Amino acid sequence: MEFTEAYKHTGPCCFSPNARYIAAAADYRLVIRDTLSFKVVQLFSCLDKISYIEWALDSEYILCGLHKRPMIQAWSLTQPEWTCKIDEGPAGIAYARWSPDSRHILTTSEFQLRLTVWSLVNTACVHVQWPKHASKGVSFTKDGKFAAICTRRDCKDYINLLSCHNWEIMGVFAVDTLDMTDIQWSPDDSAIVIWDSSLEYKVLIYSPDGRCLFKYQAYESGLGVKSVSWSPCGQFLAVGSYDQMLRVLNHLTWKTFAEFMHLSTVRAPCSAAVFKEVDEPLQLDMSELCLDDDFMGGSADAQEGHFKVRYEVMEVPITLPFQKPPVDKPNPKQGIGLLSWSNDSQYICTRNDSMPTALWIWDIRHLELAAILVQKDPIRAAAWDPICTRLVLCTGSSHLYMWTPSGAYCVNNPLPQFSVTDLKWNSDGSCLLLKDKESFCCAAVPLLPESSDYSSDE
Repeated sequence: MEFTEAYKHTGPCCFSPNARYIAAAADYRLVIRDTLSFKVVQLFSCLDKISYIEWALDSEYILCGLHKRPMIQAWSLTQPEWTCKIDEGPAGIAYARWSPDSRHILTTSEFQLRLTVWSLVNTACVHVQWPKHASKGVSFTKDGKFAAICTRRDCKDYINLLSCHNWEIMGVFAVDTLDMTDIQWSPDDSAIVIWDSSLEYKVLIYSPDGRCLFKYQAYESGLGVKSVSWSPCGQFLAVGSYDQMLRVLNHLTWKTFAEFMHLSTVRAPCSAAVFKEVDEPLQLDMSELCLDDDFMGGSADAQEGHFKVRYEVMEVPITLPFQKPPVDKPNPKQGIGLLSWSNDSQYICTRNDSMPTALWIWDIRHLELAAILVQKDPIRAAAWDPICTRLVLCTGSSHLYMWTPSGAYCVNNPLPQFSVTDLKWNSDGSCLLLKDKESFCCAAVPLLPESSDYSSDE
């Protein structure tokens, strides 16, 4: 892997959907770089510090959210002189997102008073009253023709279906939830999944015309659903719960066909490979070196870098580090907080938040555990390669960790004092965006050969 130099950022940074550009916020400036040369191609100045950014799907426009104002500014890469500013006045703006056609911006006001659709083509705008959430509760079909928006009025949850052509309401129907958390269209646009708050275990599947196709409730007492995700193929729906179990439903009967438990002790029989991150000090022969005191004093910080890490394959039984959450605090750190499908829908990775240093990889085709990665530090982020079956994760250290069906390996980031706290793939799988607290870099990732055997200490 090849790494670029580090570049400054003070907030969000992300790839454009067409993988040609990287946008990074530096205080009130929006810096657009080319992903091949990393030269600055555009520099936009906003009216205040940038809180979040989002690319339009056609990669021609980009919006910046300014929380302190609050307002939205949008920019065009092809027409740098063009600019757009959206200000809701006293209502404020809590969140903004692009529509699938890249020519409309949806903003949610403070206190969820209304959702407004702003057109970049003309001055028209459409209002939807009482959206349920600011940053959640809106989902678009894959073809971009319809939007489902969660609303709440008279202490009841509703779904509003809108046409993305003229933004007219196509239908409104009530849903059987106490406090709806979020909504997702299925990848084939044939169904809508919604789920209740953590206080009520309830997953509901609705058709676009408002018919309830299935109601799933694994148990009644205790905290309920924590994470939900459709498989890319649309045939499976994964539900992660606070009871530390992953359940997978099929799209034909909506019945559960797999239940995976995350136990703190892994015992035989177990066909999964367990990879544990271990330190390996570098063997340096310093017998013939003569260094003065000033140099030795200045290299104290570098002594921590005289280590590399590798994966060691462990035998079962093995006990994973477990943290029991306190019973007197809300939002306990337990249950399936991280849930992500591979691009081919064969694997799914999970993290049980009460075992934050362990990443579980499940094989859906064979309905078994494929691997467990046990890290030294809590897992910050994990992301699948959008092109091939490869998983990358970070833990806030200077290393990257990768898993493929052939094995697992560690990659050292050569940049000094760079801790990888977050990562993102570009859309063609050729590059990784790695974030530190105040800087970011990119790593060129080689294509995965069809048959490969990786060593654990690469």
